[in-house]
Amino acid sequence: MDGSTPLFLPQMAPFYQAAAPAAEALIRVIVGLALIPHGLRFCFGLFPNTGSRALSIDILVVGLERSGYRPARFWAYAIAATQFIGGPMLALGLFTRPVALVILVFLVNAVIEHARFDGYFWNKLGLEYPMIWSAGVLFFVVNGGGAYSLDHWLVGRAF
Repeated sequence: MDGSTPLFLPQMAPFYQAAAPAAEALIRVIVGLALIPHGLRFCFGLFPNTGSRALSIDILVVGLERSGYRPARFWAYAIAATQFIGGPMLALGLFTRPVALVILVFLVNAVIEHARFDGYFWNKLGLEYPMIWSAGVLFFVVNGGGAYSLDHWLVGRAF
């Protein structure tokens, strides 16, 4: 908070300034770690009753092939790496901007695919869910990992 925007409750400014880095880190951790259960679902078949059609890598490969992604097996493993490697890296704030950019490309593609096949609403597997997470990841593409990130602690600045 740079003080250029007047606050409705100016007496709250010290709290806002103190809480902002922790709030930013919490959002980064949640957004990053939210990718892991999705990878667990299609790589290992966990969470089978959660609405996904892809409960194994092979089923994901078939779906990617049907949607025109070639080579589909490569893209399935790229998605798995994005979720299992990129998600925790984002959560930790390690190489935050490049990792967030990769995740953003993945999520924007998911938005497009869900819009094509499933519509808008998340409970119908629509674009709503990946669209919201895309907005969260975009914040970290633009702003980096923040004060409570490995980037900041290891090199002293946002990566």
